[in-house]
Amino acid sequence: MGTQQSQEPQESPQQSRGTGRRALLGAAVLGAGGAVLALSGTAQAAGAAHGGGGLKSLPVPTIIGHRGASGYRPEHTFGSYELALDLGADIVEAGDLVPTRDGHLVCRHEPEIGGTTDVAHHPEFAGRRTTKVLDGVSTTGWFTEDFTLAELKTLRAVERIPANRPHNTLYDGRWEIPTFEEVLRWQDEQTRRRGKQVFIYPETKHPTYFRKLGLGLEERVAKLLRKYGKDRRNSPVVLQSFEPTSVQRLNELVDNPLVVLLSTANSRPWDFVESGDPRTVADLITPRGLREIAGYAQGIGPTLDLVIPKDADGRLTTPTTLVADAHKRGLILHPYTMRNENPFLPAEFRKGTDADGYGDAFGAFKAYFATGIDGVFTDNADTGLLARADFVNG
Repeated sequence: MGTQQSQEPQESPQQSRGTGRRALLGAAVLGAGGAVLALSGTAQAAGAAHGGGGLKSLPVPTIIGHRGASGYRPEHTFGSYELALDLGADIVEAGDLVPTRDGHLVCRHEPEIGGTTDVAHHPEFAGRRTTKVLDGVSTTGWFTEDFTLAELKTLRAVERIPANRPHNTLYDGRWEIPTFEEVLRWQDEQTRRRGKQVFIYPETKHPTYFRKLGLGLEERVAKLLRKYGKDRRNSPVVLQSFEPTSVQRLNELVDNPLVVLLSTANSRPWDFVESGDPRTVADLITPRGLREIAGYAQGIGPTLDLVIPKDADGRLTTPTTLVADAHKRGLILHPYTMRNENPFLPAEFRKGTDADGYGDAFGAFKAYFATGIDGVFTDNADTGLLARADFVNG
C-alpha cells in the first residue's frame, strides 16, 4: 500500500471515473438519515417506481436477493432468481461466477459442487472427485474447472443446507446450472416481461485461484458485459468480489458500479495472502483503508458483524462506526446476510431451538436498518420488504 497523504489526493482519470459511478450509486443510497427514508414507505415506493433510470431508481434500504430467493428454492437457479423478483427483491445476486474447463462462466456458490448439485449420483463423474487446496483450505469434491459446460449441463441443482431448509429439497433436481450469459439474457427477458428494469449483482469467486489456472474471471466477465451492452456506469449490473485486486482489475475493464466484499475483521483477502500484503479486513475498514477502496470502488459489502458485533453469547452489541466512516468516503454499504432461520439470527432474536425454525427476523432487520446501512443481502426477500416497510413507516 502506498503512503497516504494527510489531505485528500488529487484524482487520477481512473479515480474520476470511479467518482462518477459512486455519485450514481450514491443517489440510490442516502442512508437511514437521508431524504429517501424521510418519506413514508408508500411515497418512497412511488418515488422509486417513477424515478430516473439506473441505480437511483432503487428504494433504500435496498433489498438484495441473496443467490435469488435461496430461503425457498435451491440457490443460483432460475427458479430461485425468478422467485426473488416475484417476492419484490430490488436486486438479484445472480450469480457467484466460476469457470468451466472450457472457459465458460457458470453460477455456483463455490467451484466445489458436491453440495449444490447431484454430481455424486452421476457414476460417469465418480473419477472426477478429487482434493484441491482452495484459498489455503484443503477441499474434497467435484470442481467446475474439471468439467466442460456440456458436462455441467447434465447436472441438476440441489439444496445446499437441507438441515435448515428441508422444504427446499422438494425442488432438488428441477433446475440446471445457469451460465452467466444465460443470466444476462434472462435479465433482459425479465425486464421486458415485468415492465421494469431488473438489476443483478454477480460476484467473481476465488479470482486469484482461477487466474493461476489460466481461467481469469475478470476478462471473461467484461467480455460478456460488453457483448450485451451492460458494461457502463448506468448499467443494471453491480459487480463484487472478496478480493480487492479483482475489483481493481474490473475497474480497468468496465464502468459498472463495483463493491468490495469484506469478511471477518481478522481475515485477509486471499489475493493479499498470495501477494504478501499483511493487511487484514480490519485495516481495510479504517478511514485510511476506506479511502483507498473509494479510489476504485463505489461500495463495500461487509459481513453484518462488522456493522454490529456480537458478544460471546451471540447477542448484538454496540454498532461500530463503519457505516458513518464509509459514507464519509462516499461508499455505500450492502452487508450480508439476513436469513429467517434461528441459527443465522442474533441470539436475542431466536425463537426455540429448531434448526429450520424461524426467529424474529423482523426485529433483526430493524436493528441493522437503524445503523444506516444502504441495503442488505437476504435469503428471504419478502421478509426484507416487509421489514423495510415497517422501518420507513415507523
